[in-house]
Amino acid sequence: MKSLIIQNESIVGPGLIKSAMEAAGWELDIRVMDKPSSVLPDNLNNYQSLVILGGSMSANEEGLYPHLKKVCLLFQEAFVRGLPTLGSCLGGQLMAKALGAPVTHNPVKEIGWFKLRLTADGLRAPLFEGIPEEFPVFHWHQDTFSLPSCTTLLASTQACANQACSLGCNSYAVQFHLEITPEIIEKWIGAWSDVLIEENGCGAVENVIQETGSIWSRYYQLANRILNNWLAGM
Repeated sequence: MKSLIIQNESIVGPGLIKSAMEAAGWELDIRVMDKPSSVLPDNLNNYQSLVILGGSMSANEEGLYPHLKKVCLLFQEAFVRGLPTLGSCLGGQLMAKALGAPVTHNPVKEIGWFKLRLTADGLRAPLFEGIPEEFPVFHWHQDTFSLPSCTTLLASTQACANQACSLGCNSYAVQFHLEITPEIIEKWIGAWSDVLIEENGCGAVENVIQETGSIWSRYYQLANRILNNWLAGM
């Protein structure tokens, strides 16, 4: 089986999603869209699933990043065909936008580890089978997606209502970074520490590093359970 992974930006890699899918035997076609030679396929005929990763751009910046419009078209195709899709952060926003829901600024930026709470529907959702009602997840976002009419809300945080939703057959948009690893966090801090400090204040970098160290072992288990739940539904 083959999956198309759309990596909108080199620094926002597939992390745990890549390792989980490879362990399950998937062939991965990763298109890194800020590489000059990278283009998206015209359709999904050669793929059995779709993954859309995050990025520092806005879902509304199609003029600056023309490939975003193509990403939405590809998800519309996946939605019609019932192709399993997983979107993380910007990827989840693009999925919602492709189905007609607006993407807007969240009241506050969420950067760092914050507690996710599953809704009653989330507790029953196949994606979160075996997952506790509350657990910490990693965020780095300013925007948020509204819910398309066809969706079911699965999770929220205190600062952002729409954190996960189901979009058709084994397709999910999540606002948090399910794919995150300590190595990816280190890269983001190296590139965007000014944003982190501006939002969370002095000591923010050290706090994120410390929290990652204390949270990681448990989060790794939960994230892999979520990813394996998704893969089991294929």
